[in-house]
Amino acid sequence: MTVDILGYKGKRVVVMGCFSGTGEACARALVELGAEVHGADIKPSPVKLASFTEVDLKSPDSIAAGIASIGGKVDGLFNVSGLPQTFPGEDVVTVNFLGIRAWTEGWLQHLNPGAAIVTVSSLAGMGYLGRQPLVREFMGITDFAEARQWYLDHAEEAGDPYTLSKEAINTWTQISATELIGRDIRINCTMPSPIDTPMLGEFRKIAGDAVLGAFAKAKGRYSTPEEQALPLILLNSDAARFISGVCLPVDAGLAGGLATGVLDMQKMIAEAMAS
Repeated sequence: MTVDILGYKGKRVVVMGCFSGTGEACARALVELGAEVHGADIKPSPVKLASFTEVDLKSPDSIAAGIASIGGKVDGLFNVSGLPQTFPGEDVVTVNFLGIRAWTEGWLQHLNPGAAIVTVSSLAGMGYLGRQPLVREFMGITDFAEARQWYLDHAEEAGDPYTLSKEAINTWTQISATELIGRDIRINCTMPSPIDTPMLGEFRKIAGDAVLGAFAKAKGRYSTPEEQALPLILLNSDAARFISGVCLPVDAGLAGGLATGVLDMQKMIAEAMAS
């Protein structure tokens, strides 16, 4: 007899960001694992889902309507939506953090005991502990319009909007874990290295080949959507039922190498530029 250690068969889950890339791969794998998968995105998903709902994470009304449309009790939330820096900064911080937070918090009353939440963050946000005062100030604003204006007023200090949004995701994940575990709900996030998806071209416009190449150097290539989707599925599974508040690098060892000084990012960028 094969033991189903992931435990998705018959579970009801929601994947935000199922149109393409990691979110599509995640939704597809969850369907194959026997879950009842409900998808949400700004564009329809190619995956055969139990339902699909169009949601614009820039709009609180759209978020609330999406939750109401799907409705019912849920065992897992997968937050995979995001915008790159080629979009206006205020839209980036709204979709990548404000919208994801509002979407998640709107689902809390619908989560079954033992449910789990996982969000895609980024290695771009791995310096979050060193920027807590700024990140906490941004996170303290719940009104979308006020938070967008805060970003515009603090754009120079806040820097790259994508980085700020992912620093906020990491911080929010760890803060929320301590509260939610008392309700038997877990929350984690992943911090991927660059992924070979259509969005990679947008990141290339901002960062350039040298920087992206440096982030891919640990493995010698970019990760695939499937390689990023499977850790999301693991973190929300029964196999990870004692894991919460984790910001998990999914990067073939890059973050560990940088943290211990074994790898030098500036040196890797220089080498990538030279080659």
